Amino acid sequence: MLIHKNTNLWIPVWILLCFLLWGGAAVVAGVVLGGCAYGSGGEDEPDPVRVSVLDVGQGLAVLLEREGRYALYDSGPDSVGVVDSLLARGVDSLSWVLLSHGHRDHVGGFMEMGEALSAGRLHVGRLLVGPDTASGLVPDSVLRLARRFGIPVDTLFRGDTVWLADGLKLDVLWPPEYGRFGENGASVVMKVALEDDSEKPSLLLTGDLDSAGERRLLELSPSLSADLLQVPHHGSAGSSTLRFLSRVSPRYAVIGVGRNNRYGHPTAEVLQKLRYVTGDSAAVFRTDLHGTVSFGMWPGIGVVMP
Repeated sequence: MLIHKNTNLWIPVWILLCFLLWGGAAVVAGVVLGGCAYGSGGEDEPDPVRVSVLDVGQGLAVLLEREGRYALYDSGPDSVGVVDSLLARGVDSLSWVLLSHGHRDHVGGFMEMGEALSAGRLHVGRLLVGPDTASGLVPDSVLRLARRFGIPVDTLFRGDTVWLADGLKLDVLWPPEYGRFGENGASVVMKVALEDDSEKPSLLLTGDLDSAGERRLLELSPSLSADLLQVPHHGSAGSSTLRFLSRVSPRYAVIGVGRNNRYGHPTAEVLQKLRYVTGDSAAVFRTDLHGTVSFGMWPGIGVVMP
C-alpha cells in the first residue's frame, strides 16, 4: 500500500520555531506575509511506465509496469524459467497476460505457470488472446491451464482497448475482426501510450507479425508511429519491411532473440534497415547481446533508458 505523507503537518512546528527565534510580533508578520519562508516543495514526479523486454532466449516476453501493477505481453518459451524471472523481480501478480499468437516461443512460459499458480506464488488476473485460427496441442494446453485456475479468457480484435493502472492505454491495432488469421499473421499488435500525456510516448508491440500483416496494418493505420518498437518476428527476413519501419519511425528498437539461434535471427538486412530508420546503431537493442532491455516511458518527457 502506497502511503502519502502530508508535509503540511510540519507547519505548526515551523511556526513555533519562528516564535522562539524571532519573537511574537515579528513572526506574526512573517508568517502572514511569507509563511516564515516555509515552502511546500515541488510537485511529485510523474510515474513512468516501465517496459522490460526480458531475456528469454529465442522467444519474446515483455513486462509492463505502472503504479505497482504488472502485465505480460507474451511469455517466452518453456524451460527458460520466466516464472523465476518474474518472482526475482518481485512480480507475484499479473493483471493480465496477453499471448500474441499460439507459437511455443511466445506462450511456453505461460504453460509452465501452473505450479506457481497452484502454490499461490503467482496470480494472473486475466488471459488475453488473439483470434489465431491455427489449432493444436499448444493453444489447447494454454486454454486448459486457464480453465483449471479459473482465469477469465478474452479474445482481442482491432478496436479493443486494454488498460493497466490509471491512464495507461493499450489499443489493439491487429488483427481485425473480419477474416481468418493464423500463426504469425494472427499476432496481436498493440500500441501502448499514456492517455493523459500531451507528449504521448508510445510503444508498439508486434509479436511475430509478418510482412503481409505489416502491409495491411499500415492500410488500416496509415499514420502509425511509435517511439519504441518491439521488432516483429525476432528480426526475421519475412518481417520488418522498410516501408513499415520507416512509417513507424521508432527512436529505439528492441529485438527479442536467442544467442546463436538456428534461424539466423536477426538478419543483417533487418539490422541495416533498423540502423537506417533510427539513425543510430546504438538505438537498436538485442536480448542475445544486451540481456533484458528496459526503458521508461515518462509523461511529458518521452521514452528514455533508465
